[in-house]
Amino acid sequence: MALFDNKAKIIAGFQKNIDDKDRAIRSYYDQIGRLYYGQYTDMNVDVTKEINQRCENITNLKKDIEDLEIKILYEKGLKRCPVCRTENNLEYDFCFRCGSKFDATATAAAVGSVPEAAPVEPVVPAPQPAPATPVAPVEEAEASAATTPAEDAGDNGTEAPEEA
Repeated sequence: MALFDNKAKIIAGFQKNIDDKDRAIRSYYDQIGRLYYGQYTDMNVDVTKEINQRCENITNLKKDIEDLEIKILYEKGLKRCPVCRTENNLEYDFCFRCGSKFDATATAAAVGSVPEAAPVEPVVPAPQPAPATPVAPVEEAEASAATTPAEDAGDNGTEAPEEA
């Protein structure tokens, strides 16, 4: 039971941090609205820089909240698929919903062993290369098609352009 209490405290701390960041975001929204309205009432005032700064702060806070949500999931023994956003068990190598392979650095980032500044790109399955067998007939067909216009050009008296 002591292990569960420790996890619950950690999760509660993360959740409190998320709540604080949500309040800060709402405050920035209010400030943006007031600045915009002030500019509306007095067209000689330019508050674009102040509005942009608050928008950047909101963006950064939202990224922080997403990181905290990932850490909460990890504490619960879960991770989120970067492709379909479905929650999966930590032990899974592939998403049970969409089948995407999980990146090892994404799980490590949730635990904190990878610096938070390092971006974690979503893992998208690589396209499968075409089988080698059909390629040869296509090349042969292209080679025969390349000679066909030259033969046709000889029939009507015009020269066909050379292919590289």
